[in-house]
Amino acid sequence: MPGKTKAHSFPRLEAAVVIQDAEPADFERAISTAGYGKFNVILYIVSTAAGWSSVFETTTMSYVFPAAECDLQLTLNHKGILNAITYAGMISSACLWGYLCDTLGRKKLLYIGLLLDGLFFLMAASSQNFPLLMVAKFLGGFIINGPFAALTAYLSEFHCAKNRARVQMILGAIFSLGNLLLPVLALIILPVQMNFNIGNLEFHSWNIYLMVSALPALASGLAFIFLPESPKFLMAMGKNEEALEVFQRVYRINTGRPMETYPIKNLVDEIKIYTIDVNNSEDNDSVTKTKNTGFRDGFQNISPTFFWPNITKMVLVSLLQFMTMMSLNTLRLWLPQIYQAMNDYRYYNNDEEATLCEMLEIFQLTNDSMNTTKACEVNSNNTEVYIISMIVAITSIFGYITAGTLINSIGKKKLLSILGLVSGSMAMTMYLSRNVLSTIIFSAMFVTFGSIGINVILAVVVDLTPTSLRTMSVSLTMMFGRLGAALGNMGFPYLLESGCAPPFFSVGSVMIGCSFLACFLPNTDMKALQ
Repeated sequence: MPGKTKAHSFPRLEAAVVIQDAEPADFERAISTAGYGKFNVILYIVSTAAGWSSVFETTTMSYVFPAAECDLQLTLNHKGILNAITYAGMISSACLWGYLCDTLGRKKLLYIGLLLDGLFFLMAASSQNFPLLMVAKFLGGFIINGPFAALTAYLSEFHCAKNRARVQMILGAIFSLGNLLLPVLALIILPVQMNFNIGNLEFHSWNIYLMVSALPALASGLAFIFLPESPKFLMAMGKNEEALEVFQRVYRINTGRPMETYPIKNLVDEIKIYTIDVNNSEDNDSVTKTKNTGFRDGFQNISPTFFWPNITKMVLVSLLQFMTMMSLNTLRLWLPQIYQAMNDYRYYNNDEEATLCEMLEIFQLTNDSMNTTKACEVNSNNTEVYIISMIVAITSIFGYITAGTLINSIGKKKLLSILGLVSGSMAMTMYLSRNVLSTIIFSAMFVTFGSIGINVILAVVVDLTPTSLRTMSVSLTMMFGRLGAALGNMGFPYLLESGCAPPFFSVGSVMIGCSFLACFLPNTDMKALQ
């Protein structure tokens, strides 16, 4: 009797739905049910300004150097120090911010850190000499390390496993947009001849450039005040009622339906589960302890990072990030100076074409001139420098879009190997550049593939570590990466002075080494968050 069978099936189906909704849901099911839509777009918009602040903190000086060279009497070594000092600040605060973020929450660290970073940007903008600017950049680096690590974890913890790998590519595209915005602002502001006083402070175009660069940090810091805390963090802290309310809000914004219609009514008690299984898992002890937010207990949460099996994972990803950032952020931060050297060569030689090595000889001449009584002279006709930087940034954006579509199909390990090999090869090939066009192409490919690699490594770190150690792991990984960047920037002036081949072959060989090291990474594709 078809009619009877049909009549009996509806009550059974309804009962099954009720039972399913009554069952406590884990994070993956809860965030998947909340959907993907308007809330995620809002999150990306706010994160864009926050991501820009990280890029601005480390990169603005690359565009300031040509404009401020005479005002601050900068030598090549001074420039290397200013590039490195921000990373030194980041290194010094890595463990502190990781601890605070994993115990106090992502949201609080985001808005406090970003607002403080904006203030230190304004301090740098008011600097009148090299020592004060160096202090301001160190403090800016000290602060921005926290929001950077928190942002990586925060974004990941609002996405399910299916979309999580793409989140890092989106974050990378945000950083590339920041790298695009910097030369745009430089093109608008730096060529303008400014010289005015406010009290005892003298301001030039580069001071205004730094002031404008403070706006993303200040704006995003205010915006994060109105966003919710990470629901995954709340669940790990045993605050399931607050986490459920966050899921409901995300569901309402994404679907347009009332919060009450969110089908999941209960969440799994992660504290209870991990307490029961504490003897069966190396990672669970730290999760259990996250309920205690005291200073001493907070530091106990860090200890599992340095023991088996987490220590082997951390050593591998930290070494990868050290080598990748040493290569990328050394050459990347010096590219505007290299483009400036190309522009100056053509400016002083009636647009004559030459090899890259011939054009870079101007670095030795510029550095020697600082030690003589010769009047300092700066070429302010730098439109070509900014346009080239824009081309490189746009190339990176398209690279991230492409990588975001391929990362799940190729896999993180294979993608990292490909990125390192291509990026390192492009760095070495720059040595063979015969003209400006070839230099632009090779440098754009180097930056694009290298910067994508950094974010893929972060995606691996997020997958490998549990919630209670995630921000700490990201912070430690980036600490080693920034140590590499600081050492690279300190040493790059000496490589430039030693000849044309050493800078490019040193950077390229290290990046190719990353390609082989990536083969030892564990497979984390489509892995659910712990």
